[in-house]
Amino acid sequence: MKKMFLLALTGWLIFCTLQTDAGKEITSAPTAAAAVDRLLEGNKRYTQYEPIHPDESRLRRKELTKGQHPYAVVVTCSDSRVSPELVFDQGLGDIFVIRTAGNIMGEIELGSIEYAVEHLNVPLVMVVGHEGCGAIGAYVKGEHASGYLKTIIDSIAAESEIKALKIKGDQVFDHFVKANIQHGVREIIQSSPVIRERVANGALTVMGGYERLVDGKVEPLQSN
Repeated sequence: MKKMFLLALTGWLIFCTLQTDAGKEITSAPTAAAAVDRLLEGNKRYTQYEPIHPDESRLRRKELTKGQHPYAVVVTCSDSRVSPELVFDQGLGDIFVIRTAGNIMGEIELGSIEYAVEHLNVPLVMVVGHEGCGAIGAYVKGEHASGYLKTIIDSIAAESEIKALKIKGDQVFDHFVKANIQHGVREIIQSSPVIRERVANGALTVMGGYERLVDGKVEPLQSN
């Protein structure tokens, strides 16, 4: 009985240590490279069905009442299959998330990114698109839409990277998804003086990522 109690206690202490250590990582000033590594390491755990679900402890919640220090901004689609906290195996306070259908970039989204960059000193912004994106699919198929849904499709149609594609074949859908990601990266950098300045002085990296639905793996696409 005593042995079982000690084993249980040891397991609990290890768990608490993992939670605390994960929380400690965000109190430092991470580099963009370290932030990318941390995201991809979490994604690897997710794809291998070995998530650790960090930063979900009672201590972590209490710590975050004093403020937040996310190490990355993730801009991604609203699709229910691509929740970034799950895909990158991150917890409370780790990533600053912005989600819209088709990861469309507008003034509200840009302002949200500027807040994370300017006030929270986040060193990395990753725009993540995904396989089978419904918003991109609606554009590619020329589907009729009305109301605000039409606004989303029209926004995708207006992207210069989308307009530049002159390709056909089995992979055409993925090419459009990746062109949309590239547009998001360019739009973030070019539209915001705050972000552009930080990119120029090396304090910020803006890059893309493409997620495969079949296995959940995120492939880095590009960086500024």
